[in-house]
Amino acid sequence: MLWIAIRMLTGDKQKFYGLLFGIAFSTLLITQQLTIFINLIERGASGVYNEPSAEIWVMDPVSRTSDVSYAMPSTALDQVRSVPGVAWAVPHLRANASVRTRTGDLEGVAIIGVDDATLIGLPKRMYAGSPEVLSQPDSVIIDDGGAYNMFGPEADPIGERLELNDQRAVIRGVADTIPSFTSQATLYTKYSQALNYVPGTRNRMTFVLAGVSDGVIPEVVAGRIESQTGYKAEVREDFARAGVNFIIENTGIPVNFGTTVVLGFVVGVAIVGLTFSLFIRDNIKQFGALKAIGVTNSRIIRMVAAQAALVGSIGYCLGVIGTVVFIFGFGEGPFFKGFYVPWAIPIVSLVAVIVILVITGWIALRSVLNTEPAAVFR
Repeated sequence: MLWIAIRMLTGDKQKFYGLLFGIAFSTLLITQQLTIFINLIERGASGVYNEPSAEIWVMDPVSRTSDVSYAMPSTALDQVRSVPGVAWAVPHLRANASVRTRTGDLEGVAIIGVDDATLIGLPKRMYAGSPEVLSQPDSVIIDDGGAYNMFGPEADPIGERLELNDQRAVIRGVADTIPSFTSQATLYTKYSQALNYVPGTRNRMTFVLAGVSDGVIPEVVAGRIESQTGYKAEVREDFARAGVNFIIENTGIPVNFGTTVVLGFVVGVAIVGLTFSLFIRDNIKQFGALKAIGVTNSRIIRMVAAQAALVGSIGYCLGVIGTVVFIFGFGEGPFFKGFYVPWAIPIVSLVAVIVILVITGWIALRSVLNTEPAAVFR
């Protein structure tokens, strides 16, 4: 009987393809939008992800993320170093500035000052050059996304001279980084050099990056830092989560993407429901004939369930494959760099497809269950 149900479904090619399109389109829309949403809000933690060494971030109590922070006095560095369990601690500066390129264009950039001796604070990977170039005078390293936005995809930024707050900066390296939420260009330089680029204020050290001694739990050391110094100390994972939460709480991104996902679900219900209902209506005589020869309602339900499972599985696979092709096809560009499909999103899409099929299948099945076998002969 299930084979008869499949033959009935595939025999009407227009409605069969219409059902596949409805499921595939809904799956694609839900999966793609959720994937972009997750990857986009995770860029709120890019400042933490781009710094692979620090286990603890120490900051002023009012600071919230790596981009929303308040400077501390330089004495905070020695205070952190004196806390038991801290293996090392280095200063870290993050500030915004405006640069003028050689062609006269004005660009907003983020200045990041890394430790002079250890270069802790630099991204782990480099596209061009090496971290040692920062030992040269007026040297800066630009992130790959910033180089793309400022100079174009084909230009070589190495050797480009910038005017940074009336001082010279020379690009001598390109870092491989996770783009920030705003996709703003980022310039890395030594902490002492960054102090010259950033306008003078009384306090200019933004963070203290710290590592813990072997065998010591970072959360325990963070608690000691807070109780002993009065500053806020967060482990790497918690500080990254704070950046993500800041994007969720202070932007309209969740509402916008949530609306699109809901619309994808509604469109799926509308297209699949209408097409499924037309298919059942056009085949009502066949179902009535089956009931007339003794096929029970439970067997009819299993037949319709098999039809729904067929179009659902094929359409779901097409939608997920389309999302993967889209993400990895555009993944080399600066705007989608580092995007991936979290494992939970296809599961969410699968649940949505099942709900769509259950709703539309039940609506379409009611007419079959209410059909009298005698109606076929009349």
